[in-house]
Amino acid sequence: MNFASYHRAIVKLRTGAPALLLTSLLLLSACAVGPKYSRPTVQVPDAYKELSPRGSERPGSWKTAQPQDQVLRGKWWEVLNDPELDALEERIDVSNQNLKAAEAQFRQARALVRFNRADLFPTVNAGASITGERFSTNQPVSSPASGGTYGDYVLSADVSYEADVWGRVHRTVESARENAQATAADLQVVNLSMHTELAADYFELHGLDAEKQLLDSAVVAYQKALALTTNRFEGGLAAKAEVAQAETQLKTTQAQAIDVEVQRAQFEHAIAVLIGKPASSFTLPRSPIKAGPPQIPAGVPSDLLERRPDVAAAERRVAAANAQIGIARAAYYPTILLSAAAGFEGSGIANWISWPSRLWGVGPSIVATAFDVGRRRALSEQAQAAYDANVAAYRESVLAAFQGVEDNLAALSILEREAMTQDEAVKSAERSLALSTNRYKGGLVTYLEVITAQNIALTDEQVAVSVLTRRMVATVQLMKALGGGWNASSLPSMASKESRQIPVTHSEQIGMP
Repeated sequence: MNFASYHRAIVKLRTGAPALLLTSLLLLSACAVGPKYSRPTVQVPDAYKELSPRGSERPGSWKTAQPQDQVLRGKWWEVLNDPELDALEERIDVSNQNLKAAEAQFRQARALVRFNRADLFPTVNAGASITGERFSTNQPVSSPASGGTYGDYVLSADVSYEADVWGRVHRTVESARENAQATAADLQVVNLSMHTELAADYFELHGLDAEKQLLDSAVVAYQKALALTTNRFEGGLAAKAEVAQAETQLKTTQAQAIDVEVQRAQFEHAIAVLIGKPASSFTLPRSPIKAGPPQIPAGVPSDLLERRPDVAAAERRVAAANAQIGIARAAYYPTILLSAAAGFEGSGIANWISWPSRLWGVGPSIVATAFDVGRRRALSEQAQAAYDANVAAYRESVLAAFQGVEDNLAALSILEREAMTQDEAVKSAERSLALSTNRYKGGLVTYLEVITAQNIALTDEQVAVSVLTRRMVATVQLMKALGGGWNASSLPSMASKESRQIPVTHSEQIGMP
């Protein structure tokens, strides 16, 4: 539509009337239909069950630490006191591709907030057109400009604005902002998961290093035992079968030591991917696990809702779904548009930009849906159902959060007692092996008794290494279940319209309007 047609179609009002109408609509726009948001209620226990002793059947159960230097902070893995792990964790923030993808998704959500916020302000368009026209001489006599050639020169600007009387635009911005907050929390979920996976793989790998060291030591001992048995056979003190048994024991243990390399290589490759390096160019030195895990303060259950980014993301999606209910309800009310236009229109260059060629128009329009066969009602019911689904998902995430903490508290408590018992079993097996070996050297028993003692000792030592590895991994998983060093206060502000900087990784900052 050209400006002249637009000008003729618009309703002309007195100069004071549009200003009065605009002021009234702006005052009304402070109202917003739809329910006011409040966080859904969830059941929070008073204390973690697995921190409480269960009587005499659980002596020395695992307890939380009290010193403040064990409190989980931003770089929560530093509590583990492993410089090599610290160096690897720092590289995740720079090179991990999953983290970069999650950060890009957050930037998309943040841009969508700015896109929706633009609807809170008028849209201004400007344009110019030059049109030459010739009318037919043979057109009906009653038609104007018969047989003439004319020019139409237009320079115009128009402003349009939807008065947000019912809060539809504000609710849309609110929903987008809360979805962006949820995406920011999702980014922290990925961040926490990547750091946790690296730490778990790291201790699994070094647990295999400890097992490899154990098997290598056993191979050396079995080689000596084979030499002893061979010498006894050559001296007529042992049967050929005993030599075969000693050789079988040696070869079996050597095969186990080789098999460990498969799993170690896979964990090493997984760590390479996590830090953004090709598996072919990354090598991690062998270093068996030696020290046990530190004690981690679990805090109180009520803090968990603020420390878990996945719980925060689920709660923000509930808030966004609540805003969608308001958007659906606003559809029941009429849409009020304010429009204004001004410009110049002339028949030629000479009279184009001149005071007599000025044009302007201003006026509101109201559009309401009279009948839509239940479409708005269906959308409203859909929004309410989506809200209910998000509430259920939020409550489920809270339950899963408490489960994760309790699972790992139980694992640490039980594994600590298992480690103590297993250490005693290892010492007993070593004493039994020493006695059996001495009895065999003295010709009191066959080599079968030595093999049995060797198998028991090696198995007990392998179990001890496995328990230590599981304790380290459970400690890492507990720190993940507690949210690492994150807190919901790190989310971008929902109410502020100004850009706020929020920590996303340790190497960069991202803000959200």
